[in-house]
Amino acid sequence: MTTSPHAEQLGRARTAAEYAAVIALLDTDLNDAIARRRGCEQAEDRAVFGDGDLSAARIALDDCNDVVALLEKIIAAADKCRAAAAAAEARAAVEALGEQAKARAEVLTERWRAVRRLVELLRQELFEADALARALATANGLFDAAGMPDLTVNLALARRAAMAGPRAAAPARLSRPALQADRLLLSFTNPGGALDPRPALGARAARKTPIAASERG
Repeated sequence: MTTSPHAEQLGRARTAAEYAAVIALLDTDLNDAIARRRGCEQAEDRAVFGDGDLSAARIALDDCNDVVALLEKIIAAADKCRAAAAAAEARAAVEALGEQAKARAEVLTERWRAVRRLVELLRQELFEADALARALATANGLFDAAGMPDLTVNLALARRAAMAGPRAAAPARLSRPALQADRLLLSFTNPGGALDPRPALGARAARKTPIAASERG
């Protein structure tokens, strides 16, 4: 009987893949047994009409039927074990993914805390820069009134020079909310952005009088 070697392999199987490998071997044995059974059935048919030993043919056919039935039973049991192993492996994979997600959630929380700290730092720097810009704008007005325009500070030029420099490229798969936030942050450094308002090209001036130095930037 050809099932003995596979029975040992079946006893050692633990994973779905190992069970599947043994089932494939058992399927081969089953196909061979079914082929032998067809031969035994044909031999029985011939013996019925006097060509061969009918008793021996029927004994051989019964043996083949027993082998086929046993193999089908073993394969069915092995397939249940394979399904159970596959389900256990799937649960283990989901549990591992859950642990990974938990660890990533903790890292994400720390990232958001870092974002908040940096945003607060950005706000403080913005407040300080705005206070200095307003103070320099006042000084520019005094310089202009005193007829000493050469002392005025070009606030727009200073801001644009400070905002120049390389920028990190956004990841290719950035989410829509993150992309919108990134564009908002870049608007603080881009020419014509939130901190650098410029009139549209071809726009008519609202007044014809020269713009005072204190209003520049």
